[in-house]
Amino acid sequence: MATVPQTDTADEPEPRRGSQGGSEDGSRAGGRRQAHWHAPFVSVIGHPWKGRRKRPAEDDRADEPPIRPPLPATEPTGLRRLLRHMEPLGQIARAARFYPARLAVAVFAAIIMVVTLLLSLPIATASGKQADFLDALFTATSAACVTGLSTVDTATYWSTFGHVVIILAAAVGGLGVMTLASLLSLAVSRHVGLTQRMLAASENQSRLGEVGRLLRAVIYTATGCELLLTLMLLPRFLGHGLDVGHSLWYAAFMALSIFNNAGFVIMPEGLGAYATDWWIGLPIILGTFMGAVGFPVILDIMGRRRRPRTWSLHTKLTLTTYLALTGASTLAIATFEWNNPLTYGALPTGGKIMTALINGVNARSSGLSTIPPEHMHEATWFLQDALMFVGGGSASTAGGIKVTTFAVLLLAILAEARGDQDIEAFGRRITLSTVRLSVAVAFIGASVIGLATLLLLQMTNLSLDRILFEVISAFATVGLSTGITPTLPASAKYVIVVLMFVGRVGTMTAATALAMRERRRVIRMPAERPLIG
Repeated sequence: MATVPQTDTADEPEPRRGSQGGSEDGSRAGGRRQAHWHAPFVSVIGHPWKGRRKRPAEDDRADEPPIRPPLPATEPTGLRRLLRHMEPLGQIARAARFYPARLAVAVFAAIIMVVTLLLSLPIATASGKQADFLDALFTATSAACVTGLSTVDTATYWSTFGHVVIILAAAVGGLGVMTLASLLSLAVSRHVGLTQRMLAASENQSRLGEVGRLLRAVIYTATGCELLLTLMLLPRFLGHGLDVGHSLWYAAFMALSIFNNAGFVIMPEGLGAYATDWWIGLPIILGTFMGAVGFPVILDIMGRRRRPRTWSLHTKLTLTTYLALTGASTLAIATFEWNNPLTYGALPTGGKIMTALINGVNARSSGLSTIPPEHMHEATWFLQDALMFVGGGSASTAGGIKVTTFAVLLLAILAEARGDQDIEAFGRRITLSTVRLSVAVAFIGASVIGLATLLLLQMTNLSLDRILFEVISAFATVGLSTGITPTLPASAKYVIVVLMFVGRVGTMTAATALAMRERRRVIRMPAERPLIG
């Protein structure tokens, strides 16, 4: 008689017997175990995990017919077979789904290289000669990173084709790194994966299910604001005696430059000719504000414009900190430069007030100025260094460590001084992870600036105040300069290029792109408080 082989089932769980005559308690226990193991997904996906029928066991599928391989006639041949083995789109889709931060960095670098190649063409220069590679690379990086620094005169050196390439690169860069990665993921894989949704939501302060709507709203908002600025600037350029073609071109270019905080000017006379013109200054102030506060703030205000009390904590912190810094910086800069004969001294009172407002707003983002910064006092330079380091709002066209980071650090200091256990603002408690992230962003930014300053001090014979101003302006993607950018050696210009790229991509995005995965420790060490201060 044949014997049945015995298997050791001591370590195997007892199978469920819900519908096959088993005990009802076992079925309930199995249901509880299923709910327990699926519970972590509830907080990620946002809805209860729906129960599903148990997949049949391997023995139950033993009678199923095996999956037949495809017929030889259906196998792809030629180029299709080669592409299937290479799988370029599949690799990009996988990177967009699992490594979106790395993909964002790669896409941004690719855009800079494409713009560099376009600016290297003879048609891109006004003289018809091929531009120097370093000048093309510097301008391309400055445009894509919406900085505004340039080694050559933007208005006279580049042709109309070059100006179009520069402003289109600024418009693309203004949409943000994570937005570009999300759009690429949508175009390749036709959907946004969970990891991509989480990172995009983190960048734009949005819920997971609203990423697709958010991307469309970002494009619509940017286009609407740029059209509005164009309509505001067009009549004033016509009033200055320009023809319709030049007026429309100047208005469209400046609208894109202002909203994206690019800082480029193509008028041969610059903005100095409009230092007392409020019809030019007000659109600059308004457009810079809309671009610097960030898309999440704009969407939150537009969606709940009649209920300001329901605005998110991010919106309230951004607006409060931004407006407070604008008022304080405007008053301080006006006090420092009011009687300076090289800056404010020669302007009427109305021109002084408008110029102070422009400098108070643009010193943290766009870099547009009606007064050359090289003629300002050193105290004004130092104040603008601090303003540029803070920057604008999160997920905006501005750079810096962002105003919310500055606000969280300030609130943490106030809470520690008061002895409060929690950090609170506007009736909400700020989590400890947010504070740690703010400290990390500020420290990394300061470290990058310090390292770049040391390098430029060794490469040049310039003073510390001018070098520090140039470095912070490049890292914060502002674009203000004391006039030393064209005179820098080639090695120093490459350092500025790297600074602009890192400043625009973001310190935390770059760190995420280099990290394989988040590190989680199972064992936590005992807590102890070292002496501080």
